[in-house]
Amino acid sequence: MTFALDGYDVKLLAALQENAALTNAELGDVISLSASQVSRRRQKLEEAGVIRRYRAALSSEALGLTVTAFIGVTLGAHSRENARKFRNMVTAMPEVQEAHTLTGDVDYMLKIVVPDLKTLSRIINDDLLPQEAVQHVRSSIAMETLKDDNLLPLS
Repeated sequence: MTFALDGYDVKLLAALQENAALTNAELGDVISLSASQVSRRRQKLEEAGVIRRYRAALSSEALGLTVTAFIGVTLGAHSRENARKFRNMVTAMPEVQEAHTLTGDVDYMLKIVVPDLKTLSRIINDDLLPQEAVQHVRSSIAMETLKDDNLLPLS
C-alpha cells in the first residue's frame, strides 16, 4: 500500500535519508516548515510505515569488516519448511546484511560482510552448505564498492 506524499513529505524524507539525526527544528529549516509541522508529518510517516526505522550508518572498514561477498544460494528441495528453516537461519546471522529471494537460477542472494576470507569460508562451509535443503552455493567477493548510500529515489 502506498502513502500519498506531498512536496513537503518528499523533502522531509530526503533530508532524513541524508541525516536522520536532524532535530525537527533543523528539518524545519531545511524544508521551510515549523518544528511542530515537521513533528506531525514525521509521526504520520512513521505510523504509515513510510519511515521504518532510524539508524547510524557505520563504516565496515573502520570496524575491521573488510570483505563483502554476495552469495547465491539454490535450494535442492523446495518446500515451505525448507524455506522457513533457511529464512530463520539467515535472519539470525549478523554477518548477513541483506537477503533476497529471487527469480531465475538462484533462489536467494545474500550480502555478507565479514572481517576476512577465513570467516567467509566458515560461513559458507559450516552454516550454509550443511543445510539439508541447500543444493548449491556460489559466492562473489566485492573488490570495490562504487556506491553504498542506500538512499531511495524520491521524486
